[in-house]
Amino acid sequence: MHQPYYPDDLAGECALPWVRLHAIKDYFGMAALAERFPKVKLTFNLVPSLLEQLDGYLEGRIRDRFQELTAKPARELSEEDRQLLLATFFLANRATMITPHPRYEQLFRKRQVARREGGYHSGRFSTQEFLDLQVWFNLCWFHPLAVEGRPELQALVAKGENFSEEDKVRVSQGEQEVMAAVMPLYRRLQDRKQVELTTSPYFHPILPLLVDRSSARIALPQTKIANADRRYREDARWQLAAAVTAHQKRFGKPPRGLWPSEGSVSRDIVPLCREAGFEWLATDEDILTLSLGQLLERDADRNLKQPDLLYQPYRYEGEGGPIAVLFRDHYLSDLIGFQYQKAEAAAAVKDLLGRVREASRSRLARSPLVVIILDGENAWEYYPKQGMDFLTRLYQALSEASDLRTVTPAQYLAQEPPTATLETLFPGSWINHNFAIWIGHEEDNRAWSALDRTRDFLVRTLAARPKQVPAERREEAWRELYIAEGSDWFWWYGDEHSSGMDDEFDLLFRGHLKNVYRLLGSEPPVFLEEPICQACSKPIYTVPKQFLDVTVDGRPTNYFEWLGAGRYHTTNPHGTMAASSRGPIQDLYFGFNDREFLLRIDCYRPARQVLGRFSAIRVLFDGGKEVKLELTRCESGTPAVEVQQGEEPPQPLPEARVACDLIFELAVPFTGLGLEADRQVEFLVEFEEPGGVVTRFPRESVIIFRVPTPEFEAKMWTA
Repeated sequence: MHQPYYPDDLAGECALPWVRLHAIKDYFGMAALAERFPKVKLTFNLVPSLLEQLDGYLEGRIRDRFQELTAKPARELSEEDRQLLLATFFLANRATMITPHPRYEQLFRKRQVARREGGYHSGRFSTQEFLDLQVWFNLCWFHPLAVEGRPELQALVAKGENFSEEDKVRVSQGEQEVMAAVMPLYRRLQDRKQVELTTSPYFHPILPLLVDRSSARIALPQTKIANADRRYREDARWQLAAAVTAHQKRFGKPPRGLWPSEGSVSRDIVPLCREAGFEWLATDEDILTLSLGQLLERDADRNLKQPDLLYQPYRYEGEGGPIAVLFRDHYLSDLIGFQYQKAEAAAAVKDLLGRVREASRSRLARSPLVVIILDGENAWEYYPKQGMDFLTRLYQALSEASDLRTVTPAQYLAQEPPTATLETLFPGSWINHNFAIWIGHEEDNRAWSALDRTRDFLVRTLAARPKQVPAERREEAWRELYIAEGSDWFWWYGDEHSSGMDDEFDLLFRGHLKNVYRLLGSEPPVFLEEPICQACSKPIYTVPKQFLDVTVDGRPTNYFEWLGAGRYHTTNPHGTMAASSRGPIQDLYFGFNDREFLLRIDCYRPARQVLGRFSAIRVLFDGGKEVKLELTRCESGTPAVEVQQGEEPPQPLPEARVACDLIFELAVPFTGLGLEADRQVEFLVEFEEPGGVVTRFPRESVIIFRVPTPEFEAKMWTA
C-alpha cells in the first residue's frame, strides 16, 4: 500500500486526492475483507509516507484540491471550476467505477460528446448535473464493504441522481468515517496474529540509487547517469530508521520485514537494513536468477521446472550480519495483478491454486514457500466489484484447503530458517531486474541533477550558518529533500509511464526542492522553474526573430519597435489544476540587440499604476550562474536597478536603462549580467508585494533564450 507524499507543507496545499480515495476503497476494503476470513494469513506493506498523509486527513491538516472543489456549492462554481470538474472528476476506471452507475455514465457520455465537438462546453451542463458529478466522483470510490456497512451511503447509491448539497456532506462524512477505521483495522488484524505488517523506506526512495547511483550500470552498462559518483548513504539510513520509528509508534511493535521500494535491492543496502533492525526483505524472482547465475525455466503452462530454487528463503551474509531474502513468484503475482481481472472469478481461483499446488513438486526437505507480492491498490479497480468476487472465493478456498497453509514471512522463518545462501545480491528492482524506470533517461537525469544541486545547497548552507538556522528549520529542509528522493517522481519522468497528470507530479517534485531553499531563507533558483517533463514543456512563448531597436521611455514608440521580440502571454494555461486567474501583467516581451537584454511588460492598465504597488520586481537569470536583477521604486517612473551575481553582494547597475509609464521597458547590458555570447539562459520575472507575497511569470516554467552572437540575424534570416 503506497502513495507518494502529495502535500506541500509550506504552502498548506495538497494537489491530488489519491490517498483519500484509495483509503476509502483499497486500504479499508482489503483489510475489511481479510477480517472475514481469520484462517487466512496475509502480509500488508504500509508505506510511511502514505500513513502520514492519512493522519493528516483525519487531523484536518490536509485537504486536497479535489476535496475543496467537491465542497464548493454547485451553484457557486466558477467557469474555471466547471472546466476542472469536467476535466478531472471522471478520473476513475470507466468499466468498473463509472458505467455501473447510470447517472455517472450518462454524465461521462455527455462530457465525451462535448469534448469531441471542440471542448468541454460547460454551459451544456446544468447546476444539478455538476452537483451529481461532485457526488459521484467521490461516491464511486467507496469499497463495497464500506457501503455495505453504512446505510447513509447505501441510500445515496440507491438514489443515484438529483443529489442535494446535504447529500454531498454525507459523502464527505462517510469518507472521514471510513478513513478513521483504516489503521485501527490493520492494528486489530496484527494483534490477533492474522497479518504481518511490514514497511518500506519512509518516502519510498530507490535505496540502491541513494547508496550507490552507479549500481544501475551493473544491469545496464550503457546507462547514462547524472553525477554517478554521488553517495547518499546517510539519507538511505534516515529513510529506513524513520520508517521503523513511525511503524512502531503506530502499530506498537517494530516491523520485522521490509519491502524495499519497488523491490529494489543491492548488496550495499543490506548493512543499512540490518542496522535498522530488519530480519528479512523481499524482492523479485529475476533478482534471484541473476544472483544465482542460474535461469529459472518454466514449462509450456508457465510452471517452474526447478521449483526448489524459488520456493525457499535465502540467507545473505552482508556486512553487519545476515538477512533472510524472499523472492516472489513473478508470474503468479502478475496473474493476480493484471490477468485474472478478465476471467470469471471461480475459474481464476481454480487456476491460481492449481499453480500453487505445483509447488509441492519441490524436492526440498522443507515446506515450499510460495511468495506472491503485488500492488495492494491499483489492481482492484480493474476487477468487477473491486475484486470482491475473486478475493472472497480465494480466501474461502484457502480457508478450507487441507494441503495448503497461508503463513506470514515471520511465521515461516521462525519455523524454517533459511538454509540456502547467496554469495551476492544482484542490484535491480521487480521491473526488468534493473533501475531503468528511475535513472538513465534524460528527464530522470535532469531530476537527479536538480536533487543533487539542491542537496549541495542544503549542506553548504547549514555548514556555513550552523547557528543561524533553527533546528526546526534544519529538520524541515532535510525532510523536503527526503520527500524529493521518493521513487514516484522519477517513475513518471522518461517515456516509460504517463499518469495523464505528469505535469502535476513534475510540479510537486520541483516544489519540494524549492521548499528547501525557502526554509533556509533563500529564493528558489531559476532552474527549478523549468519543467523536467518534456511533455509538460510545450512552448508557452514565441522566440525573438531579430535584433530590436528600442527607445526605453515607457511608451510604445512605434509598431515595429518590439515586433521581432519573443512574447509570453500570461493567460496560457499550464497544468490540470494550475491556477488561471488573471495576474498583474498581460504580456511579457523579451529580446535583445547586439549588446543588451531587452524586456517589456504590458499590464491591463498603465504599467506605472499596476507595477507601482510592488515593493520589488526581479528578473532572475540562470546562465550557469544565478543572476538576480532587482528593480524598486517603479511608481517613480524610473526604477532603481541592482544586480547580484551568485552569492556576491548586490551592486547598483547604472548602465541599465529602465522606464515605467504606460508600459514597462528595460535594457541591461549582457556584460552587466555576466552573460557571455552564445550562452543559453533561462529567466523569469517576479513581482513581490509589500507583505512578501511573490507572483512569478511564467508561473510554471521559465523562458529560455541564447545570448546572441553578431551572426544572430543572419542565422535567423536563413533558418
